[in-house]
Amino acid sequence: MKFKIDTKEKIVVFCPEEVALDANLSDQFVNTIIALPELDTRNLILDIGSVDTMDQPGIQAILTVYQYLYDNGRSCAITGVNNTLTRDLKAAGGDMLNIAPTMAEAIDLIMMEELERELLNGEL
Repeated sequence: MKFKIDTKEKIVVFCPEEVALDANLSDQFVNTIIALPELDTRNLILDIGSVDTMDQPGIQAILTVYQYLYDNGRSCAITGVNNTLTRDLKAAGGDMLNIAPTMAEAIDLIMMEELERELLNGEL
């Protein structure tokens, strides 16, 4: 699987460079993201702007990564999603998914959740 990552202070931006996220790539997608050492202390933005199609295993892979991050006290947002994929992801993940139309909005969502966690944990 080809991808780019951009590591920032509190965020890792993961950009798959694949046209389709399907059953052939879904396990590799999950394992690659979960194994990123940068995610030990950072949140994730999935920029899937180059992905045109996803099958059910591809959608499930995104939901698996998403749940993994939240189970480990981090956040995830998805951006760069075309209309068809937005509809499919919302149908599969409901309102739990942070789907943002732009990178700036995805960053805002992540930072708001980070602040909320800090406030709830009494860190501020």
